[in-house]
Amino acid sequence: MPASPRPYVAAFRLLIAAAAVTGITIECAHFPPLRVFTYFTILTNAAIALTFAWSAYRTWTRRPPIPPLIYGAVLLCIVITGLVYHLVLANDASDFSESEALGARTGALTFSNQLLHTMTPLTVVLDWLLLTAPGRFPWRYAGQWLLLPLAYFAVAPIRGPFSGYPYPFLDVDTRGYPATLLLALALAAPSLLLILLAHHRPSPRRNRISPSAPRPLK
Repeated sequence: MPASPRPYVAAFRLLIAAAAVTGITIECAHFPPLRVFTYFTILTNAAIALTFAWSAYRTWTRRPPIPPLIYGAVLLCIVITGLVYHLVLANDASDFSESEALGARTGALTFSNQLLHTMTPLTVVLDWLLLTAPGRFPWRYAGQWLLLPLAYFAVAPIRGPFSGYPYPFLDVDTRGYPATLLLALALAAPSLLLILLAHHRPSPRRNRISPSAPRPLK
């Protein structure tokens, strides 16, 4: 990796972590933290904050990149976060649309909403596409990555009757377990797509931060 871009890459990754922390902090300032951390969005952004702060440190100090298994896991979860929000929750045409409730959020809550559902997914994907070497994720990673979202999908409906369902599509009292299970299995699609894209990513140009030879993801 050339020496000159390294500080900028570290700073970019630190900004991603800061965006996630800022969004979570705003949510916790307006709602009970225990309730806030029942949402997949919040848990994923917390993982993004930790992972990218770690990655920024390793980039700055010229240490080896973080393991691709970890990087890919948080990448998948934040992609799921962005897709579910924009295609399901914020989409008026969706059966699970919450656009009316989302439109009622103002001020800092609107800002945190964009940070957590739009800014972090986009910047993390850009980091993967532009600032990492084109390493190939093994196909077995698809199943390992899915353990995190599937575990969430398994626990949320169980605790839902006692503390409320964090998302309408997890309401098994209304939807039933088969429909919820099918939705959970649909999460395999972005997991497989990420691996497929990783196998066909072009080598970065010399003016990018990563060497042209295939190496593990940074």
